Amino acid sequence: MENIYESTRDPKQNATSKQAILNGIAPDGGLYVWPAIDTVDLDLNAIVEQSYIENAQYILEKILPDYTKEELEACVHNAYDKSFASSKITPVKKVGDLYVLELFHGPTSAFKDVALTLLPQLMSTALKSVGKKALILTATSGDTGKAAMSGFKDVDHIGIRVFYPHKKVSQIQYRQMATQEGNNVGVYAIEGNFDDAQSQVKQLFLDQELHQKAEEHDVLLTSANSINVGRLVPQIVYYFDAYKQLVQDGVIHIGEPVSFSVPTGNFGDVLAGYYAYLMGLPVERFYVASNSNKVLTDFLNTGVYDKNREFIQTISPSMDILVSSNLERLLFYMSGQDHQKVASWMQDLQEKGRYEVDAQTLQKIQALFSGDFVSDEQTKETIKDVYEKEGIVLDPHTAIGYRVASMANSSTPIVTLATASPYKFSVDVLDALSKEASDEWDALKKLSAHCQDPIPVNLAQLESMDILHSDVISVEEMEEVVEKGLGEVR
Repeated sequence: MENIYESTRDPKQNATSKQAILNGIAPDGGLYVWPAIDTVDLDLNAIVEQSYIENAQYILEKILPDYTKEELEACVHNAYDKSFASSKITPVKKVGDLYVLELFHGPTSAFKDVALTLLPQLMSTALKSVGKKALILTATSGDTGKAAMSGFKDVDHIGIRVFYPHKKVSQIQYRQMATQEGNNVGVYAIEGNFDDAQSQVKQLFLDQELHQKAEEHDVLLTSANSINVGRLVPQIVYYFDAYKQLVQDGVIHIGEPVSFSVPTGNFGDVLAGYYAYLMGLPVERFYVASNSNKVLTDFLNTGVYDKNREFIQTISPSMDILVSSNLERLLFYMSGQDHQKVASWMQDLQEKGRYEVDAQTLQKIQALFSGDFVSDEQTKETIKDVYEKEGIVLDPHTAIGYRVASMANSSTPIVTLATASPYKFSVDVLDALSKEASDEWDALKKLSAHCQDPIPVNLAQLESMDILHSDVISVEEMEEVVEKGLGEVR
């Protein structure tokens, strides 16, 4: 099977889609991309007539070509048949003048579920091809960790180790991770922020001595973060499905453009939308919505990416990120697929903490992407305003995307991605609604009086679950945890 995926930094580092998913990150530290993704021919007329599951199979067959049709059908059905509370998987709702794509009806109430119910299926299938085991290393700013562990729990021949920033996630997010059951999972709070965890995970993937130890255990090291192409490509589907729903609802006709507003920190969710655009989805503009850690806003406005700034802890913790890994993939395409430029920029980021793209690349980016940011106070104002006017409760991440979209001067419909259930951030959401609670559980119950959706079962049961993972470690101790984990994969 053809090696259609290659590193953003070196075309010689290439792989099939199965290999790319198992590797997670390219050997040179780059991210896997498919240079010819814009040649994919999708039939929009067919997409608007198909179910979410049918569209997932149809789209993934195009971009994961070394999986057989039968393998993908099994993977998709195992992932989506009984995992989501909504029959539409990712329903679109009109909220005011905007449209909200609800991505939080999965098993952990976050958008990561859409990909992380499918990635274990894709990875298990790929592992069968090589006859090996895998240890997954995942850094999380709050949602990825739980979604990954939920998807990979007790999966044969796969272990998972999750690292999250100590005391920098919501209490619900913490409880979701700390109570996770499964004989193959390990959860560790690290002293630092998400960027510290993510940077160390990337370094561990490049550690040749660690890889040698992994080989001795017949284990592959890989990732469930969106640096893994297998985490990223399933997210393309819900962009097409949102478009389908707008067509079916009579909001647009086939071929007419829409825009998307995406709250993001690591740039993975919006990059999936860009991939959909390259594959023929009619998109006028992407609005990249940030919180006060506005490194992406500054980059999109100036072409300078500078992580040398204060890290701000906000009420939208999943976006508290200063190193947006997936931006590297966008730079690859926007630079004319110039591997050397991308490698140079990433080297500058590693050595100086900043880089600046050339004027031509910036111009191409700005033709399709806009960036803006929203403070905590503005986030709370938006939550309250939308609830009072529309009766809809937004979580602190979705509210950021909604506010940025509402400020846009657009004649096309704008779809805002709702990335998490408001129940995951109940204290801050309740505070935005000028309500008080004695603790997280009281807030969860009081918020249910305002939300259209009931408290998700997976969140309601957290209060009575035992804490199973309480380790707090330094960044330097992560390697020791991984080495120990290699011998525990069964």
